[in-house]
Amino acid sequence: MHPDVIKSYSYVTLRFPSGLLAIHEVKPNTTLALGKYGSLQTNHLIGRPFYYTYEILDAAASSNGSGLRIVPPSELYADIKEDEAPTPADLEQEKVDGVKDGTQYEVLDQKGEVLIRTNRNIIDDAQSQTMTMEEIEALKAEGKGSGRDLIAKILDSHSALDQKTAFALAKYTLRKTKKYLRQFTVLPMDVSLLAKWVLEDRDASKIMEMREETLALIGSWSNIHFTPSQTGTAADGLSQVGQGRWLIVDETGGLLVASAAEKLGVLHPPPDNDSRRLSTRTEKQSELQENEDSESQPEHQQVQKSANGNPQLPFTQSNTITVIHPNPQPNLSLLRYFDFDAANPSPSHPLSRHLRTVSWLQLLHPDEDNACTEPENVSPEMLHTWKSGKRGNYHRKRRRWERTTSIVSETQAGGFDGLVIASFMSTPTILHHLVPLLRGAAQVVVYSPSIEPLVELADLYSTPRRVAYLNGPPAPEAMPTDDFLVDPSLLLAPTIQTVRCRPWQILPGRTHPLMTGRGGSEGYVFHATRVLPAEGGVQARGISKKRKTGGGAQDREQSDMKGSKQEKAIKVKDDAMMQT
Repeated sequence: MHPDVIKSYSYVTLRFPSGLLAIHEVKPNTTLALGKYGSLQTNHLIGRPFYYTYEILDAAASSNGSGLRIVPPSELYADIKEDEAPTPADLEQEKVDGVKDGTQYEVLDQKGEVLIRTNRNIIDDAQSQTMTMEEIEALKAEGKGSGRDLIAKILDSHSALDQKTAFALAKYTLRKTKKYLRQFTVLPMDVSLLAKWVLEDRDASKIMEMREETLALIGSWSNIHFTPSQTGTAADGLSQVGQGRWLIVDETGGLLVASAAEKLGVLHPPPDNDSRRLSTRTEKQSELQENEDSESQPEHQQVQKSANGNPQLPFTQSNTITVIHPNPQPNLSLLRYFDFDAANPSPSHPLSRHLRTVSWLQLLHPDEDNACTEPENVSPEMLHTWKSGKRGNYHRKRRRWERTTSIVSETQAGGFDGLVIASFMSTPTILHHLVPLLRGAAQVVVYSPSIEPLVELADLYSTPRRVAYLNGPPAPEAMPTDDFLVDPSLLLAPTIQTVRCRPWQILPGRTHPLMTGRGGSEGYVFHATRVLPAEGGVQARGISKKRKTGGGAQDREQSDMKGSKQEKAIKVKDDAMMQT
């Protein structure tokens, strides 16, 4: 849930008139540098509501001395109110006036009447603007006003402004307004804005060039949603089923995890809590009470703590996200924009109770990982002889081992409701190990910047390969083989899809995509459904027609006669064709 007002130490998104986005952390008593738009004090933003448009002014020009002015909606949408639909009489008068001024026209209707004036004969070069860049930079350096005076002077200094058509004039004015007007809108952080900002203003390869619309398509096909708490256990008695448990392989810096957490409602911290202050206060309390808790409480009754000693709330059993990563620590750096630190999670943040991380080594070979190795079990009598610092280290190791082994055991038990993959690793290798951990009817979604890996993946789960696998299945211990990198009977209906929103200019006779759109990878999504193969052979049953009995020899003789007659008819037909 988004907060209602801007809070300290939180990240906000600033949207400028040009459409560019900027993400800043609102630290108290600091100055935000906004480039050509100027700068402002963060204390003037703290406590203000979101979705308001502010105008940067001089401190002396503003009424409250903050240098900011809230732009009213009547001023923001003044251009829209002015462009009201004209009446037919106004349109007719405009056509007549346009013909009398001697201007050439190009777009006509079926009756030959003028619709739109063109600027074919207008030559708009740099000499039309009499104001030089030095003069413009000098006016910008003065920093007086909000930029409206500068825009007015630029328009007045254009010598061919009266020759422009209505559309060309509006387009030129809008371009100068976006460039020089010192306004911005404060928006709360969400996943779509973060993806757009990283894709356009940062390194797009860190999120595998994943667009906002592709991220929405992944969330739709993966069917990630909030699930009410309910009890459900698989046949093995270990794995939880139907409680909103999702498996994610994320190499986009945590963008997929943030999208899944937003759909589950656990991405944003509570609006009435400050996670940073709570984390600091909890850390100090834990350091003071660490030795006392370790000595006075039994091990199974102690407060659960993370590896750095901070108390950590127990995990929930529903609406959970399990991230599988190749490194010792997961790369979830983008979650810091939502006040969550994966290395030092705050107990007040809901994501700390719903997020689990498991490495590939812990999942496939837990005996080879040091975190899954049980520390030496020391008797209580021996613990009392140790110093307080040594006892604290011992209890921290035991708690870290218990937490890691419980997460690994729960992941290996399976029963997940879906699998989402965005990784540079070999996708068939990932699916070979993770698809068996899904329950029936679970959704599998794989993202790739290019289509070639997904085409190969769809071929591995195609119908011919499934038929060949069922006719001669290899031994389970021999999988994967050269012919079957995965079990094709576990996924059904593989499809490949793509989506991309392209902005267009819609004008009569001038409709085309905008030429300023970003290129890069298209982005493709593979989707399939987890199925449970039937055990044993499948026999088809139905209602068959009853055959006549008792006349078997006579029926065979009649069928032979019919066959000979048909052969003679075909032979006669062939002879007739040869003669012609």
